[in-house]
Amino acid sequence: MVAQGVLPFTFEPTRHGSGLTALGGLPIYLDLASVVGLRESIDRNLGLGSSGQGWSDPQVVTSLVLLNLAGGDSVDDLRVLEGDRGFGKVLRRTEMTGMSRRERRALERRFRKARKRSVPSPSAAFRYLNGFCDAAAEAGRGAGSAFVPEPSAGLAGLRRVNADVIGFLHRRRPVEHATLDMDATLVETHKRDALHSYKAYQPLNVYWYEQGTVLHSEFRDGNVNAGFEQLRVLEESLAMLPEGVKAVSMRSDTAGYQWDLLRYCAEGKSERFGEIDFVVGADVTPELKRAAREVRRSEWTSIKCEGKETAVHEWAEICFVPNNASTKKDGPTYRFVAIRELLEQQEIEGMESQQTLPFPTAEFEGGAGGRLQYKLHAVVTNDTESGGEDIIRRYWGRCGRSEKEHAIMKDDLAGGVLPSKRFGANAAWWAIMILALNLNVVMRRLVLGGPWANRRMKAIRFHVIGVAARVIEHSRRLRVRLDRDHPATELLIAARLRIAELAHPPPPAPA
Repeated sequence: MVAQGVLPFTFEPTRHGSGLTALGGLPIYLDLASVVGLRESIDRNLGLGSSGQGWSDPQVVTSLVLLNLAGGDSVDDLRVLEGDRGFGKVLRRTEMTGMSRRERRALERRFRKARKRSVPSPSAAFRYLNGFCDAAAEAGRGAGSAFVPEPSAGLAGLRRVNADVIGFLHRRRPVEHATLDMDATLVETHKRDALHSYKAYQPLNVYWYEQGTVLHSEFRDGNVNAGFEQLRVLEESLAMLPEGVKAVSMRSDTAGYQWDLLRYCAEGKSERFGEIDFVVGADVTPELKRAAREVRRSEWTSIKCEGKETAVHEWAEICFVPNNASTKKDGPTYRFVAIRELLEQQEIEGMESQQTLPFPTAEFEGGAGGRLQYKLHAVVTNDTESGGEDIIRRYWGRCGRSEKEHAIMKDDLAGGVLPSKRFGANAAWWAIMILALNLNVVMRRLVLGGPWANRRMKAIRFHVIGVAARVIEHSRRLRVRLDRDHPATELLIAARLRIAELAHPPPPAPA
């Protein structure tokens, strides 16, 4: 017994396994993973555990997905997951569900000694992650040049597993249109292997707005700029879209302002989708500034920002044809829309040369013949029908969702703490985090539903996952006993019933 502290209670460790778990809600993710076919997809697409010894691919990947969902952010946190004996019982029992006797025996024979653990040890997980490294493919990495290694066989397999999870969501929640937001994020690190310029890694993510999932994510070094080979990444993303998607739109910040990418979309070079509508941030060049200044003051239209009662932005369509556009007479039309915002602090006379701002600015004619300083942005689109305000709001919509997903990846899940000095191991850790993110999207949208569809992982952990329970084995059956008065009990029982419904194939779409 531990001595009493300031308050009138004591901690009393027990020597025997009590079957208690602090993760009473986490087993519903095992339920969902089974219905999604996660284990089968991992078996089909990965081959790192094909030697027949030690932990299998589904065991390691599933353990790391669960670690993300439970709130762990390092490989060493597997010790905490292993220490939860109650959940360990559930995990070991469920991992063999649906296997034949022969398959169960083969799984048991993978361990030379009697298996004692429910999840891999941190050292075993490190060895597994190192299996995703491809020294030959990564040899081109180095300071001073942008280079993205070809994904190893294991990393390519994780992408296919992610596509299978998204495909399951799409079959139960089909949509015909996909809006793809392309955006990079910085993951700060102090690993020696990370390349400058930011001493970070900079994954490029493709977020599918309608389904709320990360369709594709390419792990990159910090010295690879966000716009590097965006066309290739877009083409890879289009190939990952499930059947039933008929039209695609694309949004990106100024990193996507590349004419090979814009022409590909506008000229309909995609064999499957044809023309792709896009709204992309445009570089504010001196020529574009000149075109914006030529717009008469009366032609600027106010636009309100969400959450602000007064209009602080104005927009105007500008006549601008960049030199590198290489447009044809019979080619697509590219529209440029400028957005300006009046700076609250105007330049002080005589201080112009000392002022440096982190965004482009331009002077415009003000009242009484004066000049006013504005923050200036612009977007380019091939949409010839929508109004300028609709185009701008569509562009602004990119910022709200993709930036939120980046926060979830790095703060709510384990994407913000990379485990290794090796590029391939970190790329695998990032890809498994994406799997956890998308599995949680399936849980929120197809199972929990209602107000839970847009809740953050913090709320899910507090209300659903982190529930105390007792795991009891009786008459060859496993029971997870919950407090009947706990608010989560009814929710978890309803979630299991909904998951059982998802086990049946969706009805065929009407002809």
